[in-house]
Amino acid sequence: MGDFDNREREEVYSKKVRAGKRTYFFDVKATRSNDYYITITESKKRLEDGVFIKHKIFLYKEDFEKFAEGLKETVEYIKANQEVVEKRYEFSEAPEVAKATADDDFSFDI
Repeated sequence: MGDFDNREREEVYSKKVRAGKRTYFFDVKATRSNDYYITITESKKRLEDGVFIKHKIFLYKEDFEKFAEGLKETVEYIKANQEVVEKRYEFSEAPEVAKATADDDFSFDI
């Protein structure tokens, strides 16, 4: 039990999402009292020196619904006001481009 106490953050689950020049990491971590929270990290290679720059936000359980609702409303606003073309990053010669329509379901079931 002593080892666990010394470890500041226990990683529980990790999801990596590659999106062109950026990679997003969605990580579930546990506090010392075993409370789960999410870190969302954006990692992007800086062109001039190849160094990876990371930006991280912490999302706590009590904020999940409000965060998801805010993100959903913001994405819906953009889709309603501008054409959104979502890139499909496939490992092929000719990347397929799919057009997102206003009918696309962008929802969080939390």
